[in-house]
Amino acid sequence: MWFNIKTKVVLIYNIFNNNINKMRFRSLFLALTIACCAALSAQTTELNVMTFNLRFGELSSLEEMASYISKQQPDIVALQECDWKTTRERAPKQAGKAFVNELAYHTGLFGIYGKAIDYRGGYYGVGILSKYPVIKSERVLLPNPNPKHEQRTMLIAEIEMPDKSVLTFISTHLEVSSAQARKEQIRFINKRIKQIKTPIILAGDLNAIPTSEEIQQGFAKWFNATDTVLTYSTMKPEIKIDYIYGYPKEKFSLVKTAVDTDCKLSDHFPVSSVIRLKK
Repeated sequence: MWFNIKTKVVLIYNIFNNNINKMRFRSLFLALTIACCAALSAQTTELNVMTFNLRFGELSSLEEMASYISKQQPDIVALQECDWKTTRERAPKQAGKAFVNELAYHTGLFGIYGKAIDYRGGYYGVGILSKYPVIKSERVLLPNPNPKHEQRTMLIAEIEMPDKSVLTFISTHLEVSSAQARKEQIRFINKRIKQIKTPIILAGDLNAIPTSEEIQQGFAKWFNATDTVLTYSTMKPEIKIDYIYGYPKEKFSLVKTAVDTDCKLSDHFPVSSVIRLKK
């Protein structure tokens, strides 16, 4: 009888002790997990980046575009085909509007504009929207070997992140009708970024498919933050020409990327990527 009672007491003690040890282990594991996550968070920054060719507002209003952008909650947006107070027969509702200013107002983001050409009483170019302050910006004209072709540009912004580090963000729109011109423009970009000391994200409409020589060779040293889903056109998707890249390659990793094929506000689908930037 005494033996059975003693055995039961020992058994209960062992069970209780094991449970205590398990609880301690779980607490320790949880603490270590939290510590590791905190350490990882301190060493990386996640950014939700979008690129969106607006087709000069022909297919939707600026308010609709702004509403869409806001719902995606991006940190930084590269914009292409942005008018500035032009008058177009194909987009009469946008006449006289400053695209980037209005999008910045309706989204609550900082906005900057880079003119490419004079057009119909105003300007046509690219833009950037940013959740974080832009501390410096520069418009740089890209090589244009054929004067009959449209002048292309890139807009460079230095953006101050919440931890006070600086990220350089580039929005651009390359030549549509000449692969040789695109090669020259990409060579120019690769040469120009050597002057930049911070991590760089470049996004935009590059007018070249992923298997093209200009993409394969021109961005070989960049981190590709998109997939191969077709981005143009929204009426009949046939090619991918919209991209998001990071430089230098080893500074970036991809959390997720998506082409929103349900969005028909332009002739391009918007592309969004959540990118992890290593500090």
